[in-house]
Amino acid sequence: MTITEESQLDRLPRRHAVLRMSEVRAAELMADEGGPIGGENDQTMLINMGPSHPSTHGVLRLMLEMDGETVLRSKPVVGYLHTGMEKQAEALTYLQGPTNVTRMDYAAPLFNELVFSLATEELIGIEIPPRATWIRMLMCEMNRISSHLLFMATNGMDLGAVSMMIYGWREREQVLRFFQAVTGLRMNHNYIRPGGVAADLPDGWRDDVLYLLDMLPHRLEEYDILMTGQPIWRDRLQGVGVITADEAVALSATGPILRSTGMAWDLRRDMPYLAYPEVEFDVVVGSYGDSFDRYAIRLNEIRESMRIVRQCLERMPEGDFRAQDAKVTPPPRSRIDESMEALIHHFKIFTEGFKVPEGEVYVAVESPRGELGCYLVSDGGAQPYRMHIRGPSFVNLQTLPHMMADGLLADAVAIISSVDPILGEVDR
Repeated sequence: MTITEESQLDRLPRRHAVLRMSEVRAAELMADEGGPIGGENDQTMLINMGPSHPSTHGVLRLMLEMDGETVLRSKPVVGYLHTGMEKQAEALTYLQGPTNVTRMDYAAPLFNELVFSLATEELIGIEIPPRATWIRMLMCEMNRISSHLLFMATNGMDLGAVSMMIYGWREREQVLRFFQAVTGLRMNHNYIRPGGVAADLPDGWRDDVLYLLDMLPHRLEEYDILMTGQPIWRDRLQGVGVITADEAVALSATGPILRSTGMAWDLRRDMPYLAYPEVEFDVVVGSYGDSFDRYAIRLNEIRESMRIVRQCLERMPEGDFRAQDAKVTPPPRSRIDESMEALIHHFKIFTEGFKVPEGEVYVAVESPRGELGCYLVSDGGAQPYRMHIRGPSFVNLQTLPHMMADGLLADAVAIISSVDPILGEVDR
């Protein structure tokens, strides 16, 4: 189909959320991706998928060159959120930093708080108590479970398994209720902070965790019945969006995308942090690097996270939940009414912050989407001189053109969903 006249453009159906644009401008934007648009007969069509398409998981725009229903080339276009969180970090103290970074990957906010806090602690050179370490690990694995449950829900909805959207949200809701009991918030918690965590685990937290651990296995088996063994589900995902290990490494892809190719790379095991060397878990890998492998990896990573959470439950140490370092730790609230020094200390640490020695550091953790890194530079003041986040969603979007090439437009939705991008982390 050749598009040459504006009248033909006007006849494109709006209900498919296809945004129209001039052929000249589209050709200019796509030319960088491989030369002239179309073949000798110019029988290709350029369409926009997004930035308001529900299956792009946010304000992601994909420019697609189509030959009928076949995607010849695609180009992700980002930058529609304009959050500016990295620049904002330069105006916030290190204690205020977690309130900023927690909003990047809003499906897994605790990982953002963790990586920022670990980087700050390495610059300062302090160690946190064992209980704080295990609380952080418990909360992050619970967050991994909730993030993957959200993927199960949206992945099912994207491919027509509407019931899965309800079931995935139902289970995720239980995890968010646990987060609310511990942190006071369902999302964007500001719970993991430099020096430890904001508060100790509340009374009854063990019962809440046990309830989740007892409830989830049966629900995951239902997911297997509903999707994993379902012939239509397998046909929609198997062999779709294939990427090889060499391509994934060349594109710096991490997380389930890299592990779907058979490469068992997981920072929790290969570059350990927190108390991961002290717990047992398996790194789940695929064989074919397709969308089905990426789905199955996340489903089984929920089970592995449950193993880690159970070990946290059994081995949670007693003691302080944050470092007793006057430089980075505010005094207990109970002392504020009793001591003028404590009141002054509390006021100064939350208004002026604490100074961090000059230096630079890079710390990475394994988020549900891959390697989440934080590069911090300190000039000796109370605010970072520079902060840069290595967001796995941003890096993983590079794989889309490779996965979509020569595939069907109907499969583009499945491929985007299998990447599981969070656009708040992309446009940080």
